[in-house]
Amino acid sequence: MKILFASAELDPFSKVGGLADVAAALPQRLLEIGHDVRVVTPCHRTAMAAHAASAFHRSYTVPLPGPDWDVDIATVAGAGGVPVDLVANARYFDRPAVYGENDDLLRYQFFCRAVIEMLKQDEWIPDVIHLNDWHTAPLAFALRNLAWGNPRLRGVASVFTIHNLRYRGPDELNDFLAQAIYYSDIVTTVSPTYAREILSPEYGEGLEALLNLRGEAFRGILNGLNADLFNPRTDRYIVRQFDQGSIADRSANRTALRAQFGLPDDDGPIVAMVTRLTEQKGIDLVLGALPELIAAQAQLIVLGDGDRWLRDELGRLEGEYQSHVRLAARFDEGLAQRIYAGADMFLMPSRYEPCGLGQLIAMRYGTIPIGRRTGGLADTILDPQEHPETGTGFLFDEFSTVGFVAAFERALMAFRDPETWERLQHNAMSRDYSWRASANHYVDAYVAALRARGIVPLE
Repeated sequence: MKILFASAELDPFSKVGGLADVAAALPQRLLEIGHDVRVVTPCHRTAMAAHAASAFHRSYTVPLPGPDWDVDIATVAGAGGVPVDLVANARYFDRPAVYGENDDLLRYQFFCRAVIEMLKQDEWIPDVIHLNDWHTAPLAFALRNLAWGNPRLRGVASVFTIHNLRYRGPDELNDFLAQAIYYSDIVTTVSPTYAREILSPEYGEGLEALLNLRGEAFRGILNGLNADLFNPRTDRYIVRQFDQGSIADRSANRTALRAQFGLPDDDGPIVAMVTRLTEQKGIDLVLGALPELIAAQAQLIVLGDGDRWLRDELGRLEGEYQSHVRLAARFDEGLAQRIYAGADMFLMPSRYEPCGLGQLIAMRYGTIPIGRRTGGLADTILDPQEHPETGTGFLFDEFSTVGFVAAFERALMAFRDPETWERLQHNAMSRDYSWRASANHYVDAYVAALRARGIVPLE
C-alpha cells in the first residue's frame, strides 16, 4: 500500500511529545515490511535547515478565505530513509513553538489545505492517509467532501488516530474532531483500554456518543517502542551497557545515578519519574506518599518540567529531604536514559494514560513500573498478583495515595527479595513492545479503511 502519514511533529525535525516518536517509528516499520510510506509535516523553525538543503522542492498556491498563500514543499529523508514532505510557509510555521500560538487554529487549517493541494497535484497519490490528532482532523472532512470534484482524491481512504483526547487544541476544534471521527473510514486510539475508556463520559470529553456510534470502525492499537533507540545493550548515554544476560552489570548505572544526584548510598530503592509535571501524571499522589517512601529509605528522583506549583513543591521537598528527594526541572534525553538504566522502580500513578511510553522504556531497562490500572498502563504492566510467573510491575486501581502506597509496599516487598526482584526484571526485559506487532495492527486498519471505501486491497 501507499501510505501518507500526516503529523504536526516528527522526530528529529520537531518534537514536543510522544506524537513525534510515533510519526518517526511507525512509518519506518511500515517501510521495512514493504509498504510505500511518506510523512507530511509542517516545516517548523527547527526543520528549516533540512528544508533548505533539500534538492527537491515544489510550490503550490493554497486557497484560503481572503488572499491565497503560497507554500513550498521540500522532500527530505527521515528516520530509516522514509521520505518526509516538509510544508513551509514563514507566516504560519516560522515560529519558536510547535503549539501554543494564538492562531494555532489557522496554522493547522493552512497545513491541512496545503496537504490537499499537494495531493491534487503530486504524481504520488496514497491509498491511505493516516491522520493524527486535532492538527490533521480537518483533512478527514476535506477528503470526503472534495473527492467528488477531484477523482484523484476519490479512492483515498483515511485512518484517524486519537493520541490524547484531553489535548484537543482550541475549543473551536471540537467540531473538527467530531468531523474526523465521523468522516474517517477507521478511527483508532493508542491502546485497547483507552479505547474502552473514552467511550464513557468520564474520559470521552463530550465525544463519547459519537465514538460509540462508530462501532467496529473504532479500535485501540497499542503504541510501540523504538527498540533500537531504547536498548540498554547499545545505549551511549549510560555508564555500563547490559542486557537480560548481564543484569548484574546494571548496578554500575545505579551507583552512577546516585553519584550524579549527590545521593547517599543506601539500602532502599531508587524510585523515579521522567514526566511532564502535570496533575494528569499523578505526581500529587507521590507527594502525598513521601512519608512512606522515606520510611522505606527510598530515594525519589524526578526529571521533567511543567506546572509551576508542582515544580515549586518538589523543589521545597528537595531542600527539606536532601538525602531522599531530587528534582531536575528540565527535559534531558541523556539523563532520562541514565535514570531508566539506574533506577529500581518507575512511578506512573496517572489519572489517565492513553498509552504511556515511560513504562515501556523502564521495562526495557529492567526498571520495575508502578502504575495505575488505566489506559496503556493496564495493557502493558503485568501485576504478579494476577501473573505470578510472568509479572513485570505493580498496578493499583483507585486514584488515591492509599492505593499508590499499597502498590509501592508490594513492590518494596519484592525488592527486598533478590530472587523475586531479578525474576521481575527478567520478565520485564523479555517483553516485546516494539513496533513490530503494532505496525501489523495498523496495516489491518488500513486494509479495513480501504474496504470501507469499496476497495479490495491486494493481500
